[in-house]
Amino acid sequence: MDKNHLVDLLSRVRDGEMSIEGALERLRKLPFENLGYARVDSHRCVRTGVPEVIFCNGKSLEQIQGIVQSLSRHHVNVLATWATPEAFDAIRRTGVECRYHDMARIAVINPRPVEAVGSVVVVSAGTADLRVAEEAAVTAEVLGSRVKRLYDVGVAGIHRLLDVMGELLNANAIVVVAGMEGALASVVGGLVPCPVIGVPTSIGYGASFGGVAALLSMLNSCAAGVSVVNIDNGFGAGYQATLINRIATGARGGDATSEGGISPTVEDR
Repeated sequence: MDKNHLVDLLSRVRDGEMSIEGALERLRKLPFENLGYARVDSHRCVRTGVPEVIFCNGKSLEQIQGIVQSLSRHHVNVLATWATPEAFDAIRRTGVECRYHDMARIAVINPRPVEAVGSVVVVSAGTADLRVAEEAAVTAEVLGSRVKRLYDVGVAGIHRLLDVMGELLNANAIVVVAGMEGALASVVGGLVPCPVIGVPTSIGYGASFGGVAALLSMLNSCAAGVSVVNIDNGFGAGYQATLINRIATGARGGDATSEGGISPTVEDR
């Protein structure tokens, strides 16, 4: 339940369109709905402007379906991350409207258009990093950011990065996705005036230790404006970039309408 849904609920009681008992039944599930295997945070959108995100990895298909059904009753643009094609097929079988972003491994439940604002740039060092880069880009787009993708501009061919400097300099936040030694985050951080979020990926040969080498390299960046999320955490980077972008543009989460914004509500069914 987000702010708009709560306002609508109270307005219906005020106008006599809903009984107090009916409203209490709706509110009874706040701040969460206990499904036994999950306590679904139906109040999160009121606090943060974004509904609870479903991390599919490690959950059974039945558990994913139950959480989707709970969240979809009150929210749109609900993200399900690390969703395999099998998980998406299970989500579709619940009957909810949904869309799948194959490269990003993200399912969007009750997808609705949003008013894209500001500028978030997602940069990848190589083509092998695209899965994580797309997770960041799709996350930022669904949450209301205008996103520009600049892929395969790693330090092995630095002229490729310098060729897109104009787009980097116009960004409010930049997500840099890189595996191997992860040097790209430091390079970008030393060239731009906005925050840079480094995402180390697990791409690389044995000495990269599944992304640990890139993680340590980014954490030891000489560029002062670089922060770092966990290995392969494109979602976390896209979310953080959106928060920065909102502040830069003066946008707010949780106050959207069905015509646009971060998280418009679903009409009562």
